[in-house]
Amino acid sequence: MFGWLERNPFFFSLAFVFVFSIAGLVEILPGFAKTARPLEGLRPYSVLETAGRQVYIEEGCYNCHSQLVRPFKAETDRYGPYSLSGEYAYDRPFLWGSKRTGPDLHRVGDNRSTDWHDYHMWDPTSVVPGSIMPAYKHLYKNNADFETAYAEAYTQKVVFAVPYDIEGGVKLGDIQMAKELFYQEAEKIVADMKNEQVKEAFQKGEIKKIVALIAYLNSLGQSRMAPKGE
Repeated sequence: MFGWLERNPFFFSLAFVFVFSIAGLVEILPGFAKTARPLEGLRPYSVLETAGRQVYIEEGCYNCHSQLVRPFKAETDRYGPYSLSGEYAYDRPFLWGSKRTGPDLHRVGDNRSTDWHDYHMWDPTSVVPGSIMPAYKHLYKNNADFETAYAEAYTQKVVFAVPYDIEGGVKLGDIQMAKELFYQEAEKIVADMKNEQVKEAFQKGEIKKIVALIAYLNSLGQSRMAPKGE
């Protein structure tokens, strides 16, 4: 057989490509499958963070900010460790983005605080002189959408087997428990904010969109790869 292939270069090439393809699939596919799995310890988004992610999408933040740190020195020097595919395992849809009118945000939770985001969203130039980002003061007036965020998180759990309600992980529970956790998490964010309008609204039982968005931005970092208990 091999002698026949040596005398027929065309079929020899076909046989080579066929064998090489099988070897490639055996070597490459398991690697892809492994890296596509969630990183060990990666936690799903809480309901408040999910509500903030919805705000991030509806405000079109992905049009100016990416969420993908490339494996280049200039990138890792500026933003931190480069992004791994397993970090996006619970992201539906992905918000990688490609345009960078503003900086990449995939590690913003590692180096920015709640009060920084508070000042930044109210008046960007107060913390970033010369910033061209518009103010988002309407987020301080409108309430976060708990029901939609809970429905999304519940769907992630039931349909996509996202690991909510595991020991040491993010609790979801029924809608009443989720709402209590929603308020508890928001209370910590509001306590670190300076805006009196948001604090007064929270005392009335209202959670503004800015609170949810800041919770989401705080989650963009390596802290999501550590177990989050109560």
